[in-house]
Amino acid sequence: MEQVTQASAKLSYARISSRKVKTVIDLIRNKNVGEAMAILKFTPKSAAEIVEKLLASAIANAENNFGMDTEKLYVAEIYANQGPTLKRVRPRAQGRAFRIRKRTSHITVVLKEKE
Repeated sequence: MEQVTQASAKLSYARISSRKVKTVIDLIRNKNVGEAMAILKFTPKSAAEIVEKLLASAIANAENNFGMDTEKLYVAEIYANQGPTLKRVRPRAQGRAFRIRKRTSHITVVLKEKE
């Protein structure tokens, strides 16, 4: 029987811009999951909390669905793509309206086991 060597987790429509998420995910790419969790815990960005939860989910998936050893796991791939933009209107002076773009993102984490 072939051993599955990767587990993943995906978060769609996260209410944060993918640009803000990318600064955080660049910190943990190719790190061990323990080290990655520690980095996220002490990163003072709003995206860090979201990514930390997603990473915890990916670890749980690896352990429960594929029987992988959590000690050997590392973040093989992690990326954030732009999701749909929610368009809102803000009233301005003299009856004008300015558009507010509330951006969303899709974040994906792929974990692999070190050989």
